Amino acid sequence: MKPQVVIGFLGTQLDAGQGAGRWEKWRPTVALGMHEDFLVHRLELLVDLRRHGDVARQVQQDLAQVSPETEVRLHDTYLADPWDFESMYGVLHDFARRYTFDTEHEDYLVHITTGTHVAQICLFLLTESRRLPARLLQLSPPRKQQVGANGGSLSVIDLDLSRYDHLAQRFEREQEDDRTHLKSGIATRNAAFNRMIEQIEIVGSRSVAPILLMGPTGAGKSQLARRLFELKKARHELSGRFVEVNCATLRGDGAMSALFGHVKGAYTGAVGERAGLLRSAHQGLLFLDEIGELGPDEQAMLLRALEDRRFLPVGGDKEVESDFQLIAGTNRDLGRRVAEGRFRDDLYARLNIWSFHLPGLAERLEDIEPNIEYELDRHAQLGHRVTFNREARERYLRFATSSDATWYGNFRDLGASLTRMATLAPAGRITVDVVDEELHRLRRLWRRDEGIDVLRELLGDELDALDLFDQLQLREVVRLCRRCRSLSDAGRQLFAASRSKRTSTNDADRLRKYLARFGLSWETVSGLRTPSPIRGEG
Repeated sequence: MKPQVVIGFLGTQLDAGQGAGRWEKWRPTVALGMHEDFLVHRLELLVDLRRHGDVARQVQQDLAQVSPETEVRLHDTYLADPWDFESMYGVLHDFARRYTFDTEHEDYLVHITTGTHVAQICLFLLTESRRLPARLLQLSPPRKQQVGANGGSLSVIDLDLSRYDHLAQRFEREQEDDRTHLKSGIATRNAAFNRMIEQIEIVGSRSVAPILLMGPTGAGKSQLARRLFELKKARHELSGRFVEVNCATLRGDGAMSALFGHVKGAYTGAVGERAGLLRSAHQGLLFLDEIGELGPDEQAMLLRALEDRRFLPVGGDKEVESDFQLIAGTNRDLGRRVAEGRFRDDLYARLNIWSFHLPGLAERLEDIEPNIEYELDRHAQLGHRVTFNREARERYLRFATSSDATWYGNFRDLGASLTRMATLAPAGRITVDVVDEELHRLRRLWRRDEGIDVLRELLGDELDALDLFDQLQLREVVRLCRRCRSLSDAGRQLFAASRSKRTSTNDADRLRKYLARFGLSWETVSGLRTPSPIRGEG
């Protein structure tokens, strides 16, 4: 067994005592040497010798009587105010840095029974952070105070939680519950998505930096932001509100006022003061969806608010404060917009500390089935229980996971589809006829979506410089890419007929080079989805 070294403060009140009567009193530092099964080889005693030297030397002598094997070293420790946290932590931190620890040959314990509460807190923090490579030692007085009383009870606390199996399992369960909450209780099966949720849960609990959620419309950015807010609220990390706005709806002069507020009389019609969304999110979470649509002035003001937590309302000459956490969402390639001069590079750098790409439904086909269960359970909670018959379920799943299902609106399209079938299901039973009618409806809706010019979204004004021939060909290539799960899959489908006639069959590289001719990449093409609102059709 390694020699045990105890580090602690002299108890200026608890350890004090004069004459023979002092042995009738429980003194925690002296009691360290009164346990037969606990031998202290060395005691590093922190004490202000100028003010409490007499008590320290008396304790040193008494310990020598009850435990001659214990060496006591007195460390002169001056503190002008033992209740000042900064001073206390600084003194103890300096002691930890100077002290020569030999963990290979000695075991260290930090005695937290004595000293002010501030000292005990600082000792705990330094031990928990391993600046003091030790365990905590706590003593308690005997139940009956009498002459010759023993040293009371003694307990050692190891702050390495990995040693406590039950605690570790409990924390793991709580962490898994939090991740399930972020996924809305859906038992998702996509490994990449599940890993991303694990990272978001960790980041959400340890960081207050902005989070950027990228991905196509309908991938669940807004829902994830709200779930993360609920999680942080439950952990008491936020006390304010969840404030959400789609930046694409902010236009003209009203955009600045909506975000940053205005003072009375700031402009015609400003008959009163307006707080604005940033101030409404004070101590809470602000979700700015489609942040790529913000104008340059709004971007500059937002950057200032993120860095300084201060900004000027429209028409105001006095800055206001708001301390909020920001989550931004976008279906745009912000890096591309920075290169085009349409988004501030400094704001992008501030947002891009934590960025996560939410895959679309076509990239998570294995998650379609659990999401169907989630939607049906949601209808049941609303008092409308609906189920599939076996054949209808198989037919719908077969189509939903096939290449014919484009899912332009992602999970919004899936939710709308389930809502329509649940509403039309006779006697709460979705039949083959209901499924066939819904599949016909989905095909019509998606054909209509294909009329939207995705190339304009990708290329902007550069599209006008392309010949019509190139436009038509590229449009079909992009549409197929958006249906495929990977670059290789898209390449195989595009070049299937000529594969047998070529010595090299690197279809993915061939497709990559084709897209590069137009300044496009697989990530850009596959990551952009055309917005598709939830709609019904009679």
